[in-house]
Amino acid sequence: MGRRRPSQRGVQAQPAAAHRAHRRAGGRRGAAAVTAPPLPASAEAPGPAPQTPVGSPCTGVCTMDAATGWCLGCARTIDEIAAWSRLDDEAKRAVWRLLAPRQQQLQAAQAVVSVPPPGPERR
Repeated sequence: MGRRRPSQRGVQAQPAAAHRAHRRAGGRRGAAAVTAPPLPASAEAPGPAPQTPVGSPCTGVCTMDAATGWCLGCARTIDEIAAWSRLDDEAKRAVWRLLAPRQQQLQAAQAVVSVPPPGPERR
């Protein structure tokens, strides 16, 4: 017996979106139509709402300063950059608190370097 097309078997063809809906809803057919009952007020998350995730301070410069060991863009050390994705939010916030003073030091060091050396005086 050869293969037949779905329309020849007497089966109605489903639209593509409806056919794949079960894949988006946890992998079970019919799961898209199932909704969870609302939680009672006492079962909602107790305490304060979770804080927003901590973003990366990376600016895309990614050049390390040889004197300090800090990135010229974000002022993190190479170890802080490498560990960033594994740090929890509190550790990331601790690194963020270190960055402002480091950036000020980097800017001050760059200002000293950019001042031209005194040349011979002209009279």
